[in-house]
Amino acid sequence: MSADDRAPDPSEPPTPAGAAGPPARPVGARDPGLQPERTRLAWRRTALTLTVVLLLTLRLAFPAGLVGALLAGAALLGWGAAVTVCWPRAAAAGPTRTGGRTLPLVALATAGFALVGTALVLRGLW
Repeated sequence: MSADDRAPDPSEPPTPAGAAGPPARPVGARDPGLQPERTRLAWRRTALTLTVVLLLTLRLAFPAGLVGALLAGAALLGWGAAVTVCWPRAAAAGPTRTGGRTLPLVALATAGFALVGTALVLRGLW
């Protein structure tokens, strides 16, 4: 068994930077890398997904009469609120302060779309 094959011993000091592995960063230093861009792209995908779901909901709601119109209106309000809150995060170059309301509102809009879609499907089955 060579020295490279054995498991590291927790009692041994860590390997100095440059000897093997990446150089050590100072404690507390943060390298965001591509994380901000991934976050922006994720919020854009969320807004796009909400828009597609809204369009599908509207397509199902039109033949359903008055109930469909009410459900379409509720879906449109939910979409507007969710996109209004998540779009600044999707378009921002830096951190945005939303007061912690973005994720709960998007989750509420998603649950609302699920309920509206279920109602429209059940309405179509009757």
